[in-house]
Amino acid sequence: MLDNLIHFDQQLFLFLNGSESVYLDNVFLAITSTRTWIPLAVVLLYVLFRNQNWRQALIFIVCFALVILIADRFSSGVCKPLFHRFRPSHEPMLEGLVDLVNNKRGGTYGFFSSHAANMFGVVTFVGSIIRSRRLTACLLLMAILSSYSRIYLGFHYPGDILVGVLWGVVTGLCCYRLYNYLCARFIPSGQPITHLEGTTATGFRLADINLLVATFILTLLAILVAAAIPM
Repeated sequence: MLDNLIHFDQQLFLFLNGSESVYLDNVFLAITSTRTWIPLAVVLLYVLFRNQNWRQALIFIVCFALVILIADRFSSGVCKPLFHRFRPSHEPMLEGLVDLVNNKRGGTYGFFSSHAANMFGVVTFVGSIIRSRRLTACLLLMAILSSYSRIYLGFHYPGDILVGVLWGVVTGLCCYRLYNYLCARFIPSGQPITHLEGTTATGFRLADINLLVATFILTLLAILVAAAIPM
C-alpha cells in the first residue's frame, strides 16, 4: 500500500514538474522566493497597527511569528531528519527525469514542505483574524502558487505539499486560539479590542483591506512582467 502511494506520488510529481518555458521558470523562481512577498508583509504590519490597539497588534505579531516558527521547525528540524525522504531532485530513481531550473536542487530531504506549511499557516491565521473573503482569497492564491512552485522547481512531491498544507492549517488554527486567549488575558477588561469601525467582523477598515489586496495584485503583476525581461 505504501509503495503504491509513493509510486503514485512520484508519477504525479513528474506530470506537474517543470516545463519547456523559460518564462514560467522565472515566474516560479520569483514566486518561491520569500523576499518577493516582503512588501505584502510590510503593508500587513501597517494595517495591523492602524486598525488595532498596540497590545493586540503586539500579540498578533508574536502569534504570527509562532506560526512560522512552529510550522517551519517541525518540518525542517523534526520531520526531514526523521523520515529521510529524498527530495525529487536528489532521488536516485528519478535521476535525469526531474526538470530543474538553474540546476537548483535544495536540501537533501523534503518531507514535508516547509513552504507549504508556512504559507497555509499564515493564510489560516491571518484569515481567521481579519475575516475578509477578498483578502483570504488573495492569500490562498499566494499559498497555492508558492506551494506549486516547489513541485514545479523539483523540490517537493505533491505528498510533501499536502502534508505541509495540513500541518500549516493546524498550526494556524492553534495560534489563532492562542491569540484569542492572550487578547482576553492581557487586554484590560472594558478596553475595546479594536478602536476603529470597519467592514469586517473584527473591525478592519475596507480601505485597508483594499490596500492589502492591491499590494498582492501589484506584486503578482510585477512577477509576471519581470519574468519576461531578459536577464
